[in-house]
Amino acid sequence: MVAYFVTGTDTGVGKTRVSAALLQALHRAGHARVVGMKPVAAGCDWVTSEDAQGVAHGQWLNEDVAALRAAGTLAVPPLFDNPYALPDPLSPHLAARQAGEVIDLDHIEASFHALRQHADAVVVEGAGGFIVPLSEPDPVTGEGAWATSADLALRLQLPIVLVVGMRLGCLNHALLTQEAIASRGLKLVGWVANHVDPDMAAQDENVATLQRRLQAPMLARLPWAPQADLTELASGLRLPG
Repeated sequence: MVAYFVTGTDTGVGKTRVSAALLQALHRAGHARVVGMKPVAAGCDWVTSEDAQGVAHGQWLNEDVAALRAAGTLAVPPLFDNPYALPDPLSPHLAARQAGEVIDLDHIEASFHALRQHADAVVVEGAGGFIVPLSEPDPVTGEGAWATSADLALRLQLPIVLVVGMRLGCLNHALLTQEAIASRGLKLVGWVANHVDPDMAAQDENVATLQRRLQAPMLARLPWAPQADLTELASGLRLPG
């Protein structure tokens, strides 16, 4: 079973775009049952659907989760591929507080292991940047502890794919993230340059700098193309070695 943890230099840098393309590339490489996992999704809409008996069911659904499900080939129970669906588009620990929930890494880890029992390949997409808080001590009692997306990656012990949102400041963000990954003993197996600002100056020079400074291969350079076909993106994505 193959699995990767996709993280980013920040929120809104294209982690879902890359995760979905990675799922398709894995399927094209011969992995029949591929599934994406978004352990924590903050910012959801309430959607309803009818089952075969015509009974309506509702759930909180995040657009990133929907995109991962569309890119995968394996349908699983929602609590497996998205254990925490939180309504408010906030940092996960704040969204969880608003929803009256506490994000439990043990629960996420158990959901991941349930997925890997059924899949040939799993792509886990982190929330926000690498060290975004997922849980916090209780503001009143002080009970509990801080936990971050990095702590989750450490729990799962998966190779890391870093998505670099190509915009001003990305060099600092990418190099800091690389240091944070290495300091935890995790392996950065590849990175993707995803152009999120079409007006960014010196784009080629910034990519070249990252190629010299990031200690992992560049798996793809994705142009500014919000409506790009996922199949096309997957075809240009090199799988980590």
